[in-house]
Parts: sequence; C-alpha cells; structure tokens
Amino acid sequence: MLNPVIDEDGAPFWEFTARGELRVQGCADCGELRFPPRPCCPHCQSFATEWRLMSGRGRIWSYVLPHPPLLPDYAEQAPYNAVLVELADAPRIRLAGNVVAAPDARLDSVDPARLRIGAPVRVAFTEIDGIAVPRWLLERG
Repeated sequence: MLNPVIDEDGAPFWEFTARGELRVQGCADCGELRFPPRPCCPHCQSFATEWRLMSGRGRIWSYVLPHPPLLPDYAEQAPYNAVLVELADAPRIRLAGNVVAAPDARLDSVDPARLRIGAPVRVAFTEIDGIAVPRWLLERG
C-alpha cells in the first residue's frame, strides 16, 4: 500500500489520527478551515493555526472505481473504491479515502453497487505500517 508522506505542516493531522481524532487545520485569526494543511491561511495570510475536532461524519461527494492497470498491492483488491468525503462540519473540506465494511477490512469489502453520491459516512481509523489512516464506513439510512 502507499503510505502518506508526512510533512511538517501535515504532521499534526497524523498525530491526531493516531489518537482516533479527525481534526482539520484552521486559521486562529479569521477562523477559516483549510485542507490540505499549510503554513499560511489563504484567506487572511495569517500564520496562526489551530486544529479543530470534527464529528467524523460526512457524505460521499464523489467516487471512482479504479480500473487496471493498477499497482500490484491494489490490483489484488480490485474492484475497490476511492472516495472524496465532504465533511459535515466543514462542507468545503473534502478528504480522500476508501469506504470499507469495517476499519481493518480490505479495500474491496464494500460492494460498489452500495455507493451513492450523497451517501452518509463516518470515519474509522486503521493502522497501516504504523500510521493511523482514516477510512469511511457507510451509515444506515
């Protein structure tokens, strides 16, 4: 699997996921949220930052089902999904990930026919090579 590249600006995001928390960087001056993390607010140019706790709920904003050729570690799990989730607490923030049946389930654990734009999801975390990675579980309803 591909592991995230953790840089100085994004390191707090991964520290929070290790604690089972989904947090998004925000500006401590103007209050605007931003993702991906970066040193300067694109709205007011402030360098003051804070990390706000999110509810972990969202909805599928978009998704794809990748087709071959795929990297070997992913090819064995096809067909799987790659989703963009719009956060309920911050609708302009969208996180990439996968919808799975359980936090530690394989990427192909959800039938692609169950995916819909707008479907409600909630975050779950699984550890991959020492990094707590957010994944998404379909909510009922």
